[in-house]
Amino acid sequence: MSEDREAATPGTRWLDDDELNTWVPFSGMLLSLISTLDGQLQRDARLSLFGYLVLAGLSEAPERTLPMTDLALLTNGSLSRLSHAVSTLERRGWVRRSPLPENGRITVATLTDAGYDKVVATAPEHVATVRRLVLDPLSEDQLRTLGETSRAILNAVAGPCAAPLRHGRGSGQLVSPDTE
Repeated sequence: MSEDREAATPGTRWLDDDELNTWVPFSGMLLSLISTLDGQLQRDARLSLFGYLVLAGLSEAPERTLPMTDLALLTNGSLSRLSHAVSTLERRGWVRRSPLPENGRITVATLTDAGYDKVVATAPEHVATVRRLVLDPLSEDQLRTLGETSRAILNAVAGPCAAPLRHGRGSGQLVSPDTE
């Protein structure tokens, strides 16, 4: 690190060589993995990765329905981004929005039968891509470590007031719809 930068930014904890050698490939992996998964879904299913996460999240919800705020949390998207995505999914007949009967101020999203069919048709190729790119190259120990590391980072991103991220059924969208 140059002395000029250190002097210009006192108190900054710059990355050391080991940290930089971890951060650079990690950030590159994040960007390329998301781009590759999104490209696969666009090419094979005419669906964005975010749109797929919305459909898949709803497919695992009770009665295939969630409040929009809960769906935004599940998909790690803002309400604005979710609203745009759900509008697209509604035009395709895969999702419908409606007020919650008990509280009309809450909007829920419901996966239609056509939307469920879309998830079932899309999931096999998407899961194969996830296996090929993420799961298969790792040993069991690496996979366990990746899960633990990912949860720790997600919990740090969510902040100290958020509930700790859980894992298992309902926390991911890459399980067979027939294994419920």
